[in-house]
Formats: sequence, structure tokens, C-alpha cells
Amino acid sequence: MSYPTPWQGQWPHQPSPGQGGGSMLAATADRERAVDVLRAGYAEGRLREDELEKRVARAYDARTVGELMLLVADLPQGPQTAPAVQGPPMGFRPVPPTFLPSPVQRTNGKAVGALVCGLLTVPTLGLTGIPAVVLGHTARAELRRTEEAGEGMALTGLVFGWLSIGGWALLILLGLIAASASSG
Repeated sequence: MSYPTPWQGQWPHQPSPGQGGGSMLAATADRERAVDVLRAGYAEGRLREDELEKRVARAYDARTVGELMLLVADLPQGPQTAPAVQGPPMGFRPVPPTFLPSPVQRTNGKAVGALVCGLLTVPTLGLTGIPAVVLGHTARAELRRTEEAGEGMALTGLVFGWLSIGGWALLILLGLIAASASSG
């Protein structure tokens, strides 16, 4: 007696609902996965071209996962059985960590203070330079010990703070030179 091949759909051993989800309705992704397995089988020389075309057509017409499993049952990659454990609802796929938003880091308060004081050195004519430097160095020390964000803010505050201190030092030095040159 000659049995028909499984992919012709007349195979006597259709999976029952309890055997790997064979009666579960097939999704587009399931059909595409089956077609990929079929194409790989053709590329490896396991299927003839006419057989590939017939199976691909049946894969796109399949209503259940069981029908798809039968189409790829005689190929190395197939069939993929559904997990026995009840998982998430159908159609649910967990989002890969790559596509999840990154967790928001807490920003160091002293780094924010250093940035504000550093930026205020321009309108205050350098009066906030010393607080910017103190806050910037303190913030950078804390950032090395903690997982907080704010390195760029602390560094910006330090740069503006030191520039204002340097500007005041240069201004005082030029004033002293001018005072000593005029008195001498």
C-alpha cells in the first residue's frame, strides 16, 4: 500500500489539538517561516522545483499550524512544535532589549548646579565662577562613585568656572601691572 506524502494533505496522522498546537490558526509569520524552510530545502537539493512551488502554494493557503508542520515535516528544519507550557497570548511577542527605551539615569544635582553656575558666569561677570568650580569637582567625584548621569554638565560648569576665574585673575594682574607702571 502506498501512502501519500505528508505535504499533500492526506496524511493519516494529523496532529490533534493537544499535540503541539496543530489546530491553532496559522499567522502570516508562521507561513513565512514554513516557506523559508521549504526554500532552504530546495536550495539544498532536497526538493524539486515543481514540488517547491506546490508546497509554497499550500503554505500560503494553510489555515492551521498543523498544516504547515506537515509541509515541512520531511525537511531538516521543520516542523517547529509549539511549547507545551501556556505562554503569552497569541500574537504577543516580547520586545527585544535592543528596541526598548534605555532606562533613564538619575542626573547628579551638583552637576546641574555646576552647569547653571558656569553658564551664569557671563551675566554675573564671573561671580559664579568659584561655585561652578567647587560644584563641578564635587560632582565629578560623586559621579565616579555612583551610576548617575551628568558628567558633561559638571565638565561644562568647570570650564566656564575656570575661564571666569582665569579672566578675573588676568584682569587683576593687568590692573596691578598698570598700577605699578603708573606709580614708577
